[in-house]
Amino acid sequence: MQCRGIQIGACVLLLCAAVLAARAEDGRDIRSGWEIPSETYADQPYLVKTEDGAYLCILTTGPGREGTKGQHVVSLRSTDQGRTWSKPVDVEPSDGPEASYAVLLNAPGARIYAFYNHNTDNLRQVKGDNPPYKDGWCTRVDTQGYFVFKYSDDHGRTWSTSRYPIPVREMQIDRENPYGGAIRYFWNVGRPFTHAGAAYVPLHKVGGFGRNFITRSEGVLLKSRNLLTEPDPGKIAWETLPDGDIGLRTPPGGGPIAEEQSFCVLSDGSFYCVYRTIDGHPACTYSRDGAHTWSTPRYACYADGRPIKHSRAANFVWKCANGRYLYWFHNHGGRSYEDRNPAWLCGGVEVDSPEGKVLAWSEPEIVLYDDDPYIRMSYPDLLEDGGRFFLTETQKDTARVHPVDKSLLEGLWSQRGNRRVATAGLVLDLPGSDPAMPERIPMPRLPALTAPGASAAGHETKDLRSGLAVDVWLTLRTISAGQVLLDSRTANGQGLCLQTTARGTVEIVLNDGRSESRWDCDPGLLHAGRIHHLVVNVDGGPKIVTFVADGRLCDGGAVRQFGWGRFNPHLRDVNGDKLLRLGPGLDGRLHHVRVYNRYLRTSEAVANYRAGLPEVER
Repeated sequence: MQCRGIQIGACVLLLCAAVLAARAEDGRDIRSGWEIPSETYADQPYLVKTEDGAYLCILTTGPGREGTKGQHVVSLRSTDQGRTWSKPVDVEPSDGPEASYAVLLNAPGARIYAFYNHNTDNLRQVKGDNPPYKDGWCTRVDTQGYFVFKYSDDHGRTWSTSRYPIPVREMQIDRENPYGGAIRYFWNVGRPFTHAGAAYVPLHKVGGFGRNFITRSEGVLLKSRNLLTEPDPGKIAWETLPDGDIGLRTPPGGGPIAEEQSFCVLSDGSFYCVYRTIDGHPACTYSRDGAHTWSTPRYACYADGRPIKHSRAANFVWKCANGRYLYWFHNHGGRSYEDRNPAWLCGGVEVDSPEGKVLAWSEPEIVLYDDDPYIRMSYPDLLEDGGRFFLTETQKDTARVHPVDKSLLEGLWSQRGNRRVATAGLVLDLPGSDPAMPERIPMPRLPALTAPGASAAGHETKDLRSGLAVDVWLTLRTISAGQVLLDSRTANGQGLCLQTTARGTVEIVLNDGRSESRWDCDPGLLHAGRIHHLVVNVDGGPKIVTFVADGRLCDGGAVRQFGWGRFNPHLRDVNGDKLLRLGPGLDGRLHHVRVYNRYLRTSEAVANYRAGLPEVER
């Protein structure tokens, strides 16, 4: 909870304290992060580390909402790894034309460049579609104008008085906008990068404004061969890539939106680019010639070839110092701006292909979330410092810095080779044997998910952010509804149950005697007569249930938008009967059952699968 204002009453302070006390600590909870000061609006909190050791943040902010008058660019410095920040410094003033969507690039020496949109001509409206814009005039003017830069030679404490426009080559999408290219529509969120002595800055060209604001987009790179060596900013030269008349678009047959391109350079010098679409999947492409040409775009995939699912939201790739990669996305097949909570990470490693190096992506983990599902966190950045990793994000009104648990990242990167069964929190480990698995065994007590608060009356809820996991190896002779794998429920339904459904899936039922939640794995994964491995995670941080089936996190596939589901945040616990019933009415066999008194990370669930089922239990 934020408590803002010049004067805050004692009652409000007490309320803030009470709410915070009722939240168990979870580093993935965005409200545990360190706030970056801003005005009412806060967007794209991007970081670089300066040569004097500070963190420099560039931020688009303003007194109103996104796209309204007064939007401008500021910078801030932190000397304690993002915990506290200096007073914001204007890169552009709030009383000037709109300045928006800035990104930073470190150059040799103390020089830092800031690139951003600038409404230099101070247009108050531009042509758009009618409808939705009355009379065909769009009054949002922050996504057009000139792409410009300023620079700082004192580690971001001050910025050049002059701004310098970058000449951007006209392309088909510009000529087909309502002005025939005389006025350019564009913006940028992508991180600049350097390679082979040249600087590269992404740009997202826009073809028009209409329903859902931007109606057509594609990406380009602006390359400067001399930015890193030329001290006179007026002499910096630019070229627009790729060659030809079109930029980076969706795969063949895809939609008109291809935007927010994010780039990295692989070890063989290839460029990798990933970007958002409205097709339910992110697009990606490779360049083997320094961005002059690109492979035919395709939808990004996991290492096993399954398409990654992602909505119309920023999805970014970062190369880390260890030569591995991280990918931020939202893991569902939506086609709108909604549902940016939680945020997920994949770990990437380079593998060989006939064309050169390519990236293989791990199964994903939740890295950040908010308790409110309508909160939309996005526009992150990653800063790596001395072996520590920090993420920034914003919900458009509060930007924060978050230390990331390094073990989560190491788990992502080591997924392909990890075959160690998770033992921490293991409260039941029941292998199959001869004779068969018993029908009833003592049920271990599982942790409470919520509890009474710490106030004198104890009449509020304390969110414990705990969880549990169930891990089973099983064979089903028939895929039919109503087969119970395990069941600890009492006569009134309190407890947990794992059972098959009419959809040919396995679902978990969670009941505390007051409410019930249930979620199932994706359809089409279970096959009669085949041994399967299922891990069901009940994660009390974001209140999300996930299934990992045979080492793959369920993402809904082609059947549903989400493969993960939310459970009731008021669920108290799922402790039911003292005996756990195993396989009552099961047309098949349970080979192995594990129960954990904590949620497992996706990487741990994958490792449990890769460890395999001992032959004696088959």
